[in-house]
Amino acid sequence: MRKRILHAGTAKRPEDKDWLDLEHLAEVEITSEDAAHPIEAALTPGGNGGWRAGEAGKQAIRLLFDQPLRLRRIQLSFQEEERTRHQEFVLRWSDGRSYREIVRQQYHFSPPGTTREEEDFQVDLSDVRALELIIIPETGGGEARASLHRLRLG
Repeated sequence: MRKRILHAGTAKRPEDKDWLDLEHLAEVEITSEDAAHPIEAALTPGGNGGWRAGEAGKQAIRLLFDQPLRLRRIQLSFQEEERTRHQEFVLRWSDGRSYREIVRQQYHFSPPGTTREEEDFQVDLSDVRALELIIIPETGGGEARASLHRLRLG
């Protein structure tokens, strides 16, 4: 008989059951990270506050999967409550040979009214070995820092 002891807070919530356990399925590469807002906060269930770049400008988050995956759903959530800015992101995937763009999108944050952008993409991708998210936090330049509230894959 196999047995696993769950520690407080580690049991999956019902809303998390359809999402992949990225902590155990992938290695993550990032261009920078604010120590108070590590990438794990955006990629794991119960993560609090999301990820934030350690420096201004264009940033990349790359998930490298231990085994090729099939993805059917990608959910992204961005949040900005401090400053008005115009952001762009590019989401790409690779089968190990080349990267292919899934989506490129721009939107405008204007706190206190528009502070969150949520995207839920239905996809049918096979043999996914890497997923890359590139964020340009301020398309007009400037000192904005990229952030990601949540990234979930199904």
